[in-house]
Amino acid sequence: MPDASDDEPHRHLPDGRDETPAERADRNWNEVLQELRVLQTGTQILTGFLLALAFQPAFADLGDGQRVFYLVLIVLAALSAIVALAPVALHRLLFQQRAKGTVVIYGHLALLISLLTVSLLLVGVVAFVFDVVVSDTASWTAGIALSVLIAVLWIVVPLVVRARREGESR
Repeated sequence: MPDASDDEPHRHLPDGRDETPAERADRNWNEVLQELRVLQTGTQILTGFLLALAFQPAFADLGDGQRVFYLVLIVLAALSAIVALAPVALHRLLFQQRAKGTVVIYGHLALLISLLTVSLLLVGVVAFVFDVVVSDTASWTAGIALSVLIAVLWIVVPLVVRARREGESR
């Protein structure tokens, strides 16, 4: 009689894939690149929006606090882009050095940091717009609401899903 594990020949592997460490690193690097592309597109759009604001006639009407807030957002946008591109730079410098695993780990960490900077940037841009268009109170309300939403969707939900999956695997 066939063993149940015959139906799942790769069941003993952590993710059920039969691949060499190099193949796994290649696949993981491709996943990191896809996530970087998504992140970069959103960051580039926000950065373009922010840079265009400085050249609008109404920009001269901003108060000192709003100008500082704007400059902080510009720095966050640049920081987001720099951190998100860092794995690509590392990959170029380590190209053909058999360091793909290191590049993948670095890319993973850079993506986590980029998500943090992009979340701050998203909240900041919306709060800035609410501050300029509505009021300081509306800015705080929008910023807090978006912060909570990001925390729930980007941290709480993934942790709950992860815990459930770990519970199912036991």
